[in-house]
Amino acid sequence: MDTSGRSRFERGRVVAALAALVAFQLALHSAVPNTVGRLGSLLETFLPWLGLAVPVLLVAALRRRSVTALIAVLLPAAAWLGLFGALLLPPSDGPGDLVVVQHNVNDVNTDPVGTAGALARVSPDLVALEELTPSALPAYRKALEADLPHHAVVGTVGLWSRHPLKDVRPLDIRPRGIGPGWNRGLRATVVTPGATVAVHVAHLPSVRLGLRHGFSSDRRDESARLLAAALAAEKQDRVILLGDLNSTVDDRGLDPLRAQVDVAAPGFAFSWPASFPVARIDQIMTRSASVTHLRSLPPTGSDHLPIVARIAL
Repeated sequence: MDTSGRSRFERGRVVAALAALVAFQLALHSAVPNTVGRLGSLLETFLPWLGLAVPVLLVAALRRRSVTALIAVLLPAAAWLGLFGALLLPPSDGPGDLVVVQHNVNDVNTDPVGTAGALARVSPDLVALEELTPSALPAYRKALEADLPHHAVVGTVGLWSRHPLKDVRPLDIRPRGIGPGWNRGLRATVVTPGATVAVHVAHLPSVRLGLRHGFSSDRRDESARLLAAALAAEKQDRVILLGDLNSTVDDRGLDPLRAQVDVAAPGFAFSWPASFPVARIDQIMTRSASVTHLRSLPPTGSDHLPIVARIAL
């Protein structure tokens, strides 16, 4: 009993209620509506961070010496582990046929040479870049061409490859109202010694967060649907999607893409912002292939971190 005469089962009801609320948001995040400020997508973008509530609630339950609260804290802990526990597993030591790098290099990057050199140090077979500018493009070409002699650029996105490219073409993922000068997608066939792979490189529109409109992702979501349609129409069995998708894979706005390609391997590999990464909005996803290893690389001159994956074909 405490000073109010309540037992350990009666104390800590507020803590227990908060634990139940966090568990609900984790387990049933898709039930949070997007009708007002797209709160559902905003929650899903940072969903892993809800796990930080668990130790806070645990401390509160211990301080209240409440059995009810301690039991309730198990709910969000179990929900978080169910969603993200697999990401804590050590990376697979399985085979990888391709080393693939994805990086939004930032159109105001003042060190494209250093950025390209950092990517080349992991000996990649494929490098996908977004926010390429005409002034920086020669620097990337020069730095990458020795090991990656085959490349294609469409608008502000590019693909460098150790293996020959063919059937290169733009991907039209423009949302309505965007003019023809907006070119942020390409598709190419990569002819590796063991398999032929269709590679799609995309940079989806940015999202906005503000007091008036909340989390604005309409254009990003529309572009994601167009990209998903292109993936659905892809005739090659093996597909790799590389890009800055401006969202995490938990965001329901990317559900059309997740229906076409698989999510990557264990590891959070947060990529944005580079100064304090809290989310992986840069993605490496596959179909009829497996990502066996995924990690972030050290900072470059960009506001994103590069991510690198090993892919088994």
